[in-house]
Amino acid sequence: MRTYLLLVLWACLLHLGDVRVFFKRTTGDGVSLRRSKRGWRWNQFFLLEEYTGNDYQYVGKLHSDQDKEDGSLRYVLNGDGAGSLFLIDENSGDIHATKRLDREEKAYYTLRAQAVNRRTGRPVEPESEFIIKIHDINDNEPKFTKEIYTASVPEMSDVGTSVVQVTATDADDPTYGNSAKVVYSILQGQPYFSVEAETGIIRTALPSMNREIRENYQVLIQAKDMAGQMGGLSGTTTVNITLTDVNDNPPRFPQGKLESENAKYSCAVNNCYTSTERQMLSFCERKGNVISTSVLIWISCLAAGSYHFSVPESTEPGSPFGRIKATDADIGKNAEVAYNIIGGDELDMFDIMTDKNTQEGVITVKRPLDYERKKIYTLKVQAENTHLDPRFLSLGPFKDTATMKITVEDVDEPPIFERASYIMEVKEDASEGTVIGSVIAADPDITNSAVRYSIDRRTDLDRMFNIHSGNGTIFTQKHLDREESAWHNISVIATELMLSYYFTQSEYLHSVSSQRQFKAENHNPRLTSHVPIFIRVLDINDNAPTFATFYETFVCENAKAGQRIQTVSAVDADEPIGGHKFFFSLSPDASVNANFTVRDNRDNTAGILTRRSGFSRLERSTYLLPVVISDGEYPIQSMTSTLTIRVCTCDREGNMQSCNAEALMLPAGLSTGALVAILLCIIILLKMLGMRIHANITSPLFPVIVVLFAALRRQKKKEPLIISKEDVRDNVVSYNDEGGGEEDTQAFDIGTLRNPEAIEDNKQRRDIIPDSLFPSRRTAPSRDNADVRDFINQRLQENDTDPTAPPYDSLATYAYEGNGSIAESLSSLESATTEGDQDYNYLSEWGPRFKKLADMYGGEDSDRDS
Repeated sequence: MRTYLLLVLWACLLHLGDVRVFFKRTTGDGVSLRRSKRGWRWNQFFLLEEYTGNDYQYVGKLHSDQDKEDGSLRYVLNGDGAGSLFLIDENSGDIHATKRLDREEKAYYTLRAQAVNRRTGRPVEPESEFIIKIHDINDNEPKFTKEIYTASVPEMSDVGTSVVQVTATDADDPTYGNSAKVVYSILQGQPYFSVEAETGIIRTALPSMNREIRENYQVLIQAKDMAGQMGGLSGTTTVNITLTDVNDNPPRFPQGKLESENAKYSCAVNNCYTSTERQMLSFCERKGNVISTSVLIWISCLAAGSYHFSVPESTEPGSPFGRIKATDADIGKNAEVAYNIIGGDELDMFDIMTDKNTQEGVITVKRPLDYERKKIYTLKVQAENTHLDPRFLSLGPFKDTATMKITVEDVDEPPIFERASYIMEVKEDASEGTVIGSVIAADPDITNSAVRYSIDRRTDLDRMFNIHSGNGTIFTQKHLDREESAWHNISVIATELMLSYYFTQSEYLHSVSSQRQFKAENHNPRLTSHVPIFIRVLDINDNAPTFATFYETFVCENAKAGQRIQTVSAVDADEPIGGHKFFFSLSPDASVNANFTVRDNRDNTAGILTRRSGFSRLERSTYLLPVVISDGEYPIQSMTSTLTIRVCTCDREGNMQSCNAEALMLPAGLSTGALVAILLCIIILLKMLGMRIHANITSPLFPVIVVLFAALRRQKKKEPLIISKEDVRDNVVSYNDEGGGEEDTQAFDIGTLRNPEAIEDNKQRRDIIPDSLFPSRRTAPSRDNADVRDFINQRLQENDTDPTAPPYDSLATYAYEGNGSIAESLSSLESATTEGDQDYNYLSEWGPRFKKLADMYGGEDSDRDS
């Protein structure tokens, strides 16, 4: 079967060239078919958008050459919008659009058509695909991408400088006619700006637009389609353009004026001094002043202004006292101004700097002012821009100058010392009233008032010095000691005296006749000044040298004659200029000492040497050696220091082993080493005789061996006085007796130690042998003494003087609570020494918390009663 395709166009005969047939034959599964002849016929391909009729819009007709028009075929439509936007008459094949279509929403629709046998339901032709293209009309106006544009351009820009580009888009079909062809035009903003019709670029249209005259502009731009022809649609947008600042105005001080030939035509320079004459005229006209051209030619700008400031002479350096400002019509960095002093009197007296926030010149004092020396200063100040634009240098110069007059005001000033500080010296042996030096202060004012001197006693609390109130002479008031304080730092106060004149009536008449005045002096506490005085106390040789440290000197019993046993050195509180030089010798009383001698080493040290050999602790345990130490200064100072030398037991290398007399008291009997040696000899003897120990119990040597073993065991059980050679302690006795417990109070009476009111006099210790029987020196304690410190000091003094006190390694603990407690002490240690003296009935008066104790101890003891 052959099919034919018929295409009939009825809407746009003038646009036959635009008619395009999009046709594709496919099978049901999308495979393309190749046929030599097509059997479909079509009446329409294009559809006009925005249809406004009441009926469905006719699209076209679908017809197959297999259709005998007997109703045996049925036409089916599939694809975009089939059944909703597009309907087909299944009998006739006519296609209609049910809704108004918009090309801007969808430009074309792809559909598939097929003829099906109504009876069998099978297609009589393969499915064919076609496109319905929506024909465009001019129904959309151009729209700008922004509702409001914001742009800027530097002032004074050349004509044609690009400002900003605006863009408008049209939703119509740009390929069909001029519906989407947009052109731009300016509706508002002329003659300052223009716009390019095709690109939408806005450019400047006037030269030298000045920001200082007008800064903001509003431009209205129109975009119209149909290439701007009549009937085209249009849209508008607003462009806000700001002129940015350039440095085209120099700074100017506001004191100058614009003066004309006629005095009535004038205006302030700080308001209308601009870069061009025309702009000055424009401003003056806006102010209401009518200026002719001939008058305008004569106008000149006189900026030679002047400033006047007054500053007190007491102003501290670095303090600001005035401000000046050069106005600049520019803004931002283009208005930044730097101020400098370029001329005048003593340029180093003042300084000027720029306040970055206000662009003002801040004038400060650079050096101290003195009204009496100079009263008026005249300075020339320059203000200039810091950021120059080379394009506008011809509008300059971008700087201005002004004259500044500064008047120094007189202030009543305090006295001034000749020096900022004084250094004085005095010998430490100077007598009271010795003059050390003097200070001088004077009133710098014209009045030249008198000055009174005094010492700030806060710097001389001990009142070591004094000063003459009239002439400033400083002298000593007490004896000085360099070793106590080598420097004294004091402060002297100078006070100006105010003179006031007063008269009684009779005195006034008398003074007029006799030309006499009565003067009174008044202190002005506000007009005072201070100066530091550093007084150095010079050293004199008034201290004798002494040993540099405490020497613990010993001599071995086996020392040889001429052996050095100690090296000593000396110290002196004085500080001679050439350094210390000490000399050592024996005192005249000990020069005949046959035991020891002193050898001066000539380097501020001396050696202690033995004169003989063979010392014995049993004969004498200590020696006292007086050594005379003298210095080499004038007057010579010397002192005799006593060196204590103990006799000790030493080993062969001269190392001390023991210096205690108790070490001589050794236990009787053989030593362990001797017993071991004897035992070894016996064993060797037994082996030589070939005797067996277990077979010769009845041998005469057996009892000897048993005795030796017994003696050896006794030696091992007895602890030595000193456990090891490293454990060497002076006057330390090791006690291993456990004692008899609390009832053994003969050695340490706890009641005596802890209760100051229970002391037994003349009680001797039983654990050691006292050296001598001295009477007890304990003092009765004070009952009203509640100070623990006094109590402990009292016990310490008693133990120091008591020969029966415990040895050095014993610990005496005192827990005296003192007096003054409301409930007194609960400790039984402070009660009486016997239980019979205890009375516990007071416990019942202490409340329920002590009821248990009152029940236990308050009643009488049944055992005691029985």
